[in-house]
Amino acid sequence: MEHCELLALVTGGSRGIGRIICEQLQKDGYQVLAPSRSELDLANIETVKNYISKNKNRPISILINNAGINFPAPIENILLDQWQSTLQVNLTSPFMLIQGLTQHMKKQRYGRIVNISSVFSFVTRENRAAYSAAKSGLNGLTRTAAVEFGPYNILVNSVCPGYIDTALTRQNNSPEQIKTIIESIPLGRMADAVEIAELVSFLTSDKNSYITGHTVVADGGFTCK
Repeated sequence: MEHCELLALVTGGSRGIGRIICEQLQKDGYQVLAPSRSELDLANIETVKNYISKNKNRPISILINNAGINFPAPIENILLDQWQSTLQVNLTSPFMLIQGLTQHMKKQRYGRIVNISSVFSFVTRENRAAYSAAKSGLNGLTRTAAVEFGPYNILVNSVCPGYIDTALTRQNNSPEQIKTIIESIPLGRMADAVEIAELVSFLTSDKNSYITGHTVVADGGFTCK
């Protein structure tokens, strides 16, 4: 299928890895929708419903559920609204978008969905209860969606990045913490966001014709240790 015919929706596409994914998909020839938070607030169920209602008839063939939030805190200190917001943005909203924006994919019997998960869906660390729970749930959603949408030639996968060298990563970690992180990665470096975007590019392309229902880990060997 010609890429010029395909419309891709990327959540969280204004910064970080989402922006790089948008740039990569545009290079690949897709038309890209990257709604701002004012257009699509994933933390608010009603605005997600409204966005789906307005866009359900658009010819979206590629869906990248990239946006995510994290409120690091010990289990005993997590506020209920933080727990619920983490699940809403990282799991419930992707579910709603998959549920509401796949009619065109089914009709044309073609589609690609990539959910950006995390290595913390497999391993974890302190203060990651809500985030790990949400991302683990996203992997489960990926597998079930792959089974249900497979007959329509809609391939659904998760990408689970490890540590990515972004401004936010360096902002949230001290130089000493960055050093410790790098030492924990067998390849001896964090990923470049472009490397994750290129993996997403492959999974959304016609080159991927048989991989579905999988969680593809790109972590430099971090989860092997």
